[in-house]
Amino acid sequence: MKTLSLKLDDAVFEETEDILKEKGIARNRYINEALDFYNRFHKRKKLAKAFAKASILVRDSSMEINEEFDKLIDEGTV
Repeated sequence: MKTLSLKLDDAVFEETEDILKEKGIARNRYINEALDFYNRFHKRKKLAKAFAKASILVRDSSMEINEEFDKLIDEGTV
């Protein structure tokens, strides 16, 4: 485990302390869970962006194949 020194805005700190009292968990555990959640959120955003990019590439390729099939159908080959 790594040890960090962390500066928080006063409002964020106070809100966090209130939540910690309600949940009854340690500040360290709460911050670890929050960072884990935020990291997973960003990984999913990155993955969604990669899927969108791949989808565009596949779409273009699929359109080309469909055009070729249309030509074959129009020619009576298929």
